[in-house]
Amino acid sequence: MNFQADFFKRILCEILAIDSPSGFTAAAVAKIKTYVDEMGYENHVTAKGNLVVDVPGQSGKTVGISAHVDTLGLVVRGFRHDGTLSFSQVGGAILPTLDGEYCNIYTRWGKVYTGTILSNSPSSHVYEDAGDAKRDAKNMHVKLDESVNTAEDTKKLGILAGDFICYAPKTVITDNGFLKSRFLDDKMSVAIILTTLKHFKDSGITPAHNICAIFSTYEEVGHGLSHLPRPVDEFVALDMGCIGDDLTCTEYDVSICAKDSSGPYDYELTTRLITLAKEAGLGFAVDIYPRYGSDVSAARFAGHDIKGALIGPGVAASHGMERSHMKAAENTWKLLHLYLTTHS
Repeated sequence: MNFQADFFKRILCEILAIDSPSGFTAAAVAKIKTYVDEMGYENHVTAKGNLVVDVPGQSGKTVGISAHVDTLGLVVRGFRHDGTLSFSQVGGAILPTLDGEYCNIYTRWGKVYTGTILSNSPSSHVYEDAGDAKRDAKNMHVKLDESVNTAEDTKKLGILAGDFICYAPKTVITDNGFLKSRFLDDKMSVAIILTTLKHFKDSGITPAHNICAIFSTYEEVGHGLSHLPRPVDEFVALDMGCIGDDLTCTEYDVSICAKDSSGPYDYELTTRLITLAKEAGLGFAVDIYPRYGSDVSAARFAGHDIKGALIGPGVAASHGMERSHMKAAENTWKLLHLYLTTHS
């Protein structure tokens, strides 16, 4: 197995650079579709916006895999008296980490404005509570890079409630392999699946079973794969592995989640993945994530009769300024490769 690290890093950076909070993913999906088209795989985009890729296998069995292209973000909630914007969250970002971040505001008419996300007490020279004021949606705003002084000034720009506010990923890949960026959850997994598909095509590998690969667009808000485009016998979601107290996963591992907030994942399928990782000598961890859900969770809650499992690269500081390592990407890629090429 030859992990194509340069390809992985290139497409990861390209995908991370495209703003794509839940509900605003068309540009990112279109970019991913160009990669898949270049590889020559059959694919289509669903009405919901998910990209579905079909890979023929050696048997009549069909396995599903997924990663979500949607990220956290904000939308305009209203207009404050001084021309700044109030906002509502899309997904569960750690809001204090957004204080001072630059952002883009997309109007429905194609205009993009820039701005800064700030606390309502943004200056230590003016506000006594600048250092310890609560950072939440009620106590933060977006300051536009426009000459506006009133709510009416801002409305005249064509901005509406519901317009998306997207903050920068700030991606850095260090020489020693650390991946630092917002939205590694879950664009890192997107890049891992694409790297796997490219490896199959370049190496002439036919997977053990038919593959239905789905790049989903509403995972961060809970209903990403509540609809599956075709029947599958089992489904493995790729999503970030958590790092923290009482967990064994590191930034170098592939995480295998045994249970999250939706309950235990399929025992047999999870055991099969653990066995593959163990026998291959991969860096891996098995953990329980009580504050977590996945596309498999959404599919199961929607009533799909599937075996489900969850794996992914270890990512630190999730929903904030995230960090992982190339070793986690490679370990996850190797486990996915083994899963898709092993007859079971």
